[in-house]
Order: sequence, then structure tokens, then C-alpha cells
Amino acid sequence: MLKLPYSLLPPALLYNLAHKILGLGQFLEFIFPFLDMDLKRAKLEISSKAYLGMCLIASSVFMGFMWVLLSILFFVFALDNAVWVGLLIAFLFALFVFMQQLIYPKLITAKRIRNIEKHLMAAMQNMLVQLNSGVPLFDILVNIYHSNYGDVSKEFGTAVKDINSGRNQTEVLEELAATNPSLFFRRAIWQIVNGMKSGSDISNVIRHVIQSLSEEQVVQIQRYGSQLNPLAMFYMLVAVIIPSLGMTFMLIIFSFISISEGAAKMVFWGMYGFVFFFQIMFLGVIRSRRPNLLGDE
Repeated sequence: MLKLPYSLLPPALLYNLAHKILGLGQFLEFIFPFLDMDLKRAKLEISSKAYLGMCLIASSVFMGFMWVLLSILFFVFALDNAVWVGLLIAFLFALFVFMQQLIYPKLITAKRIRNIEKHLMAAMQNMLVQLNSGVPLFDILVNIYHSNYGDVSKEFGTAVKDINSGRNQTEVLEELAATNPSLFFRRAIWQIVNGMKSGSDISNVIRHVIQSLSEEQVVQIQRYGSQLNPLAMFYMLVAVIIPSLGMTFMLIIFSFISISEGAAKMVFWGMYGFVFFFQIMFLGVIRSRRPNLLGDE
């Protein structure tokens, strides 16, 4: 059962409730037309309208929870209009949660792409060694399936099962390439398929694939190095310089204007939360920028 991020409800209950608002989910399909393709690439067996219904219910429950929590917190700090301020902030949080849930299939797809591409080079090299040893291509696919190459083994496992069911090997590989989210995996399989159709030596085809992947590795490493310096400067600006200057500036402003102690504490705690959240996000950005073809970390 699919578990949505930030969902406070059990997946089974959320799924059942979503089917009660399929009409609203079907209406939202026109606003998010690419969601269905994202779900298929992420291999999530759920319709886009049901998924949208799950997102709506999960974000609404999250909004209600945050509204109650923030209202109580603002009452403790004696903030004016605590209920309405809590409602506004809870709505903004819920909107953020809804958008995060919408892009969740893309995150799953991106994770699949990383897992495929970091094992792709090793899998191709294994295929080349086996081809040079005289092993038939189908047996190579079976061996890769039973090896530890992450999602590459899973993809080849799907192909092996389809071929064993009686389907043509070339057609299965073509379909495998067409439905895979990784560009480099698609290129590799398409070149193998074209070599099979033209009667070329598959070992030469795979050797060319490995050479192309090696060249792309160098390009990705160079691109990654050029991105690190500006990212480090941005981190220093947002996480160090702006909070330091902002805190000094607010201390000066608070000394001239009349502001309650509770409101001042909320501002400073808000700054602390922002910096903490930004640092977590920054670590995620650095990790996501790492070249996929480099292999295991």
C-alpha cells in the first residue's frame, strides 16, 4: 500500500477515503495532466485521480492538525489573533505538503534513475566480459538478473520473465527501453536492439556503450565540480551571513518599537527553524547534484 509523505493517516484508510472523492480527483486531473505518466514511471499501481484524492485528504488532515497545534502555541505566547494566524500558517504548511506529495512520484522516479545509472556501467562491463566468453545474450540477461546490480537487475529480470513467457527478445528489450526513466539505460538498450536487428557484433555495440558512459562520467564530474563553489557561497550567505545580520538588525528594531516578548521570541524561533530547515534542504541539494554514473557512494 502506498504511503504518502507527511500523511498522518494509515495508508489503507487514506486509500479508502480517497475513493469517496474520485470526482474531485478527476477534476484535478485536468490541472495536473502529467501526473499519470509520473505514476507509471514510478511504478505506482494507482490511478492519478485516486492519488490526487489521497493528496487532498492527507494535506487537509495535516492542515487541521497544524491549525490546532499552532493555535495552542500562539495562545501560550499571548499572540494576538492566535486562531487566525494559526489558520494562515497551517494553510501555507498544508499547501507545501500538497505540492510535495504531488512531486513524490517524481522523487521515486529520480531515485530509480540514480539506482539504475550507478550500476549501469558495471552491468555493461559484466555483459561485455560474458559476451567475449561466448555466453548467449539471453543467458547474460539471466545472470545480470541474479546479480547484485540494483534496479538494473530488476529491469533485466522483467525482460527475462517476458521472454520466458514466449515473447520475442527484441520486442521485450524495445519495450524495456521505452518504459524506463533513465536516459542512459534507454540509450544502451536501444543500441543493443539496433545491433541485434542489423546483425552486428553485440560485443562491439556494448563496448561502444561503455565508452559513451565513460565519457559522460567525465562530463558529469566536471559539471559537479563547477556547481560546488556557487553552492558553498550560497550556503554561507543564507545560513550564516543573513541570520547573523538579520538578528542584529531585529534587535535594533525591537529596541525602538513596542513589541511583546512573546512575539519577539516567535520571530527568533522562526529564524532558528528557517536556518535548521535550510541546512537540511542544502544537504539534500548537495546529495542530489552528485553524478549518477559515479556508482556507489
